[in-house]
Amino acid sequence: MTSVTRRAFVTGITGQDGSYLAEFLLSKGYEVHGLIRRSSSFNTQRIESIYQDPHLPHARMKLHFGDLCDSNSLSDLMRKVRPHEVYNLGAQSHVRVSFDMPIYTADTVAMGALRLLDAVREFQQESGQQVRFYQASSSEQYGKVMETPQKETTPFYPRSPYACAKMMAHWATVNYRESYNLHASCGILFNHESPRRGETFVTRKITRAVGRIKMGLQDKVFLGNLDSKRDWGFAGDYVKAMWMMLQQDKPDDYVISTGKTYSVREFCEMAFSHAGLDHKDFVAFDARYLRPAEVDLLLGDCSKAKAKLGWEPTTDIKGLVAMMVDHDMEAARREKTLRDAGHAVHNRASHD
Repeated sequence: MTSVTRRAFVTGITGQDGSYLAEFLLSKGYEVHGLIRRSSSFNTQRIESIYQDPHLPHARMKLHFGDLCDSNSLSDLMRKVRPHEVYNLGAQSHVRVSFDMPIYTADTVAMGALRLLDAVREFQQESGQQVRFYQASSSEQYGKVMETPQKETTPFYPRSPYACAKMMAHWATVNYRESYNLHASCGILFNHESPRRGETFVTRKITRAVGRIKMGLQDKVFLGNLDSKRDWGFAGDYVKAMWMMLQQDKPDDYVISTGKTYSVREFCEMAFSHAGLDHKDFVAFDARYLRPAEVDLLLGDCSKAKAKLGWEPTTDIKGLVAMMVDHDMEAARREKTLRDAGHAVHNRASHD
């Protein structure tokens, strides 16, 4: 008897987490289907190394146009892909931006999760095929923290439109699990970073600045609250926890974290020090980057994930910072080479 190839459907596949998850699932022998929004420009840089032409025989990765804001497209894709596992990673995920775009954030994050859950429920009832569902919940849901460290039973106190929307998506997942017998789990992931992190997120903004400053391409980096503390881990570690949740006999919710917290200032110190620089010479404050309501401290207790899933992080903060700075130093080196080459061409042209 031949075994059935597991099919996974991933929203947000072009993002940091989606790209790492797709790589991981492919390494496990899955057929991976990703949701992408139709756009006039491509945004697939993070998955270019694993992209396969869907017309090739035995291609195990396919991309589908659709949108978390469009229920019909989600229902159609469930029937077309017939997934065994669904990972909902798609979102407007920038917390500061959510204050400027609260309605769009709520529509993609909260209502998007609800639309996808209902599409999964409908497909499972029609087909009789069990679908295991993963919801990307967030440590931002804890907001103004009610206890430290934060664990699965810690009450939520969201402090941004993004966190409010994530909280609704989280409870909608729990509700569908309890109402429709869905194998639906929430991973309450604390901050997780990598060289693939978007450049507007504070960690990547810092490491990009380190590389560019070291190469003489930039003078300063402007940041908001340097005293806020976060529990930072490596995204490549965290996507494994997502998969582990869906391999359990029973669905449940898990905090995924490192159990250590550092301030933005400390992250700056580590990043600049790795490049032989003093962060005090290059970091400046800009009030534009402050949130209307701040989250001062996040620190996760992942003991449940360690005990029940057998998961634990493999990359510490120093390894994470080094990985990101080394990557962005090389990126800045290439940028400087291109800039210098452009200047040389311009100078030759002006002398002709």
